Amino acid sequence: MKWIPKFNSSNYLRVIFIIAIFILLFLSSIAYKHNRDVNEYSKLLMHTYEINIELERLMSAIKDAETGQRGFMITRNHRFLTPYLFSRDKVNTSFIALKKLTANNPIQKKNLEKIYTLIIQRYVSFENCLKYSDPDTYDKRKLDNHMFGGRILMENIRFKVDQMNDIEKTSLNKSLKKYDQEISFGPLFSISLFLAALAFILLAYRKISNDLERLTIYNKKLLISSGLMAESEAIGKFSTWQWDLQTDKIEYSDNQFRLLGFMPNAFVPNKDTFLSYVHPDDKEAISKSMDGIIKNKELPFIYYKIVLPNNQIRHFKSTGKLLVDKNGSNILLGINFDITDEHLLNIKLQEHNNELVKINKELASFNHVASHDLQEPLRKILTFISRISEADKAALSESGNEYITKVETSAKRMRVLIDDLLLFSRTNTTKKEFIQSDLNELFENVKSELAVIIDDKKADLNVGKLPSLNVIPYQIEQLFINLIGNSLKYSQTGIAPKIIVSSEEILSNEYPEIINQPFKKFHKITFTDNGMGFDPQFKDTIFVLFQRLHSKTDYPGTGIGLAICKKIVENHKGYITADSEPGKGSVFTVFLPV
Repeated sequence: MKWIPKFNSSNYLRVIFIIAIFILLFLSSIAYKHNRDVNEYSKLLMHTYEINIELERLMSAIKDAETGQRGFMITRNHRFLTPYLFSRDKVNTSFIALKKLTANNPIQKKNLEKIYTLIIQRYVSFENCLKYSDPDTYDKRKLDNHMFGGRILMENIRFKVDQMNDIEKTSLNKSLKKYDQEISFGPLFSISLFLAALAFILLAYRKISNDLERLTIYNKKLLISSGLMAESEAIGKFSTWQWDLQTDKIEYSDNQFRLLGFMPNAFVPNKDTFLSYVHPDDKEAISKSMDGIIKNKELPFIYYKIVLPNNQIRHFKSTGKLLVDKNGSNILLGINFDITDEHLLNIKLQEHNNELVKINKELASFNHVASHDLQEPLRKILTFISRISEADKAALSESGNEYITKVETSAKRMRVLIDDLLLFSRTNTTKKEFIQSDLNELFENVKSELAVIIDDKKADLNVGKLPSLNVIPYQIEQLFINLIGNSLKYSQTGIAPKIIVSSEEILSNEYPEIINQPFKKFHKITFTDNGMGFDPQFKDTIFVLFQRLHSKTDYPGTGIGLAICKKIVENHKGYITADSEPGKGSVFTVFLPV
């Protein structure tokens, strides 16, 4: 009888079940590990994209500040400073986000710290550019230095940003390589790998869909950022170009074509094509500068004119810096600025400066006439009147004596008027030498000057602690003399004058209706009296030259004292205000910058 082995189906099914469970567990573990790796890679990919986007936002904020700065420097319109002022918040927001994203990467944290240091330096450069572009503190050499230094800082910032992007890309590529190695199974596991991959696809479909949706959103944001950069070039009237010194290939941004009067990509950029649009007067200099670029690997600031197709002449400024890409290629990155408006504005400023020089000469001539020619006849009139003896006066009629008295009074008043005019003129024309001075000592000089009238009126002068400031000492003394003298002159009849002088340090933001310099410290010095006061409608009029609220017979004066006060405060870049009500005294407030 033939032997037939016994077959235990129960054990067989048990073994198959165990094997099946093992295979399922094995495939499940492979699928789980693979899914986990994919998730980790997706997170890394998202992390890289988030860092790239935040870096783009950071650069965009700085470029917005740069655009706003240039717009303000060209137009002097404070609305252009809006993106510049808000850019700090944007930079801080992006920096905080990047700090969180790079918290586990010491290299990226170090790079981020270097970028933040460069950004701080760039904002200092912005402030210096604004300072030396201001008509009051304009310094072309310093402005050019800071503008060029700012451009170098921008290139360093871009270099660091690119370095961070490269690090992220390198990390991403390493992870991808490791991932590829792990999913490379042998032929015996092909079917299992296929089934596992299919299972992974089915299980991970939802997550992948969500990731793709997020990637789409990020791509849209990147496109928007690129569009904003293009718009920034158009608004700021600047453009960028790249010159590969190995291949001699030049690439223009779209706005470079527009600045030359063409639509984007209207022609193939090259050296000869660009020279054809340069003004004949500047072609030789530009040609030499291009040769110097190839030789010296850099382009310092150069100014020249461009002739557009419609024969319109535009003024340009260009600069460049040599960069070496990861392939070792020498790339010269350049920027062109259309400074036509700035050039025309400089011409107007020069014309205004010439007019100011002429006016200053006329004022100097006026001072000479006022101090010599006008004073001499007055001295003679007063001398001759003083020589009329009492006997001579007795021989005259009553009307004759009255006329002589009026002549003498008018001559004295005219002398006071001329002296006040000279004092007002000197506040404009004399050398403004600022010295660190203790205002308390200056006020002591004022009290000595007014000691007689203070004693005559039995005035109570209460002066608080005053600061030490960088001022023009004799002008501040004159300011105090005029304000205290004004309070003494217009005191109420029968009431002893009481004058209180106080001081405190304030921030300009507390008085936006008066001070238009945000985030700046001032010393607020207040002069309060119990005098006769004045109608509030005249609070601005009283600072106008020759404006008087009372007749010269009631209160002697020329109407120049408060105008001198306003001019002195303006010489110190400060502000002065007056508040009052009839019969309730007056308050004069002086704001001097710290």
